[in-house]
Amino acid sequence: MSRLLRTSRLFRPAARPGTLAALAAAGALTLAACGTGSGAGGSGGAPDTLTEIDYYDAAPQNTQLPQILDECAARTGVKIKHQQVPRAQFMPKLLQQASARSLPDLALIDNPDLQQLAATGGLVSLSRAGLSTEGLYPSIVQAGQYQGQTYGIAPGVNGLALYYNTDLFTQAGLKPPTTWDELTADARKLTRGSRYGVAFSAVGTEEGTFQFEPFFWTAGASLKALDSPQAVQALTLWKDLVGSGSASKSVVTWTQADVNDQFMAGNAAMMVNGPWQLPTLNADKKLHFGVVPIPIPGPGAKPVTPLGGEVWTVGHSNAAREAKAVAVVKCLLGHDESATWSKDAGYIPSNQRAAAQLAASDPQLAAFVQEVGTAKARTTELGTDYPKVSQALADAIQAALAGGTSPEKALSQAQSAARN
Repeated sequence: MSRLLRTSRLFRPAARPGTLAALAAAGALTLAACGTGSGAGGSGGAPDTLTEIDYYDAAPQNTQLPQILDECAARTGVKIKHQQVPRAQFMPKLLQQASARSLPDLALIDNPDLQQLAATGGLVSLSRAGLSTEGLYPSIVQAGQYQGQTYGIAPGVNGLALYYNTDLFTQAGLKPPTTWDELTADARKLTRGSRYGVAFSAVGTEEGTFQFEPFFWTAGASLKALDSPQAVQALTLWKDLVGSGSASKSVVTWTQADVNDQFMAGNAAMMVNGPWQLPTLNADKKLHFGVVPIPIPGPGAKPVTPLGGEVWTVGHSNAAREAKAVAVVKCLLGHDESATWSKDAGYIPSNQRAAAQLAASDPQLAAFVQEVGTAKARTTELGTDYPKVSQALADAIQAALAGGTSPEKALSQAQSAARN
């Protein structure tokens, strides 16, 4: 996964709740009349071409995806008309298409956006279409559900873990941290000159929230109560790391791509980042690093990381097109196809058996695979309200780290904003 792709992936959708409600109503009213799709073969007979849309704009995803799509399409007896749309335009375009009864046959969307699109009534229930999720991680299946139905399924997911520079740790006589106390102590000891002990992204968007959620959720906090003592504990950890100089004050402007650049340049001994950075990191033969799970508040806790990655969806058209599209998705979710896609794109397979095999063959991914079992879909607690609460939490992080506001006050303000 490229740095550019990851940066854009985590932008929130532009649609507002009011817009969604209107689109949902429009979608529900027009669903029965849907039947054209947006591609060739919309007469109701067996189609020869299906339309597909995604926002991958960089290698390896934008080169690997068309290949695996074409392979699955060929097995299903159709061709794929592929379209790539910039991330910022992606969800607005899909929501407009949903209201106009012209969703593509296949769309690969960011999993937090799934419920918004499903609320329009424009997506085929993959549950009712008979698509099995047997063997997939339950948390991944949950990320694609809306009102008890599965509307999207991910062939692979990503998450966050702690990268550490093994040379610096060896020189300092340290082992990678497993707890927050160890993280704090190691970061302090490894901070020297222009080098910080740890780096993370606290940028004021969903990207910053995504990075904070492993600490927030692992502490036991809930997105329904942003001002809980557990949430304050997590934000205090980040504020103390920045306040002590163990993390740069610039984390409030760094994207995850920027964080990776700092780590590769030797300006950070540790970083919080995802598996999509591995191809770039491995290309630097002078850089030696390891990957471990996100540190926990104390013994007995388990890291709870947010599930990243996209889900395949099928747009309503007609019975023949929908059946072909579902068949393509079924192929994409197969054991071999899921494993191939995940390996090429830096993802963790949704299939538990494929994930276990990948972890055994690639130690760099073992920490990410370990965390998937306890990972959490970002919309689990709030559904379509997630974007609003995510932004309130991102604002609180900015206020605490850059504005001098106490974690308690920043999170109290965030809770008030989330309620309005």
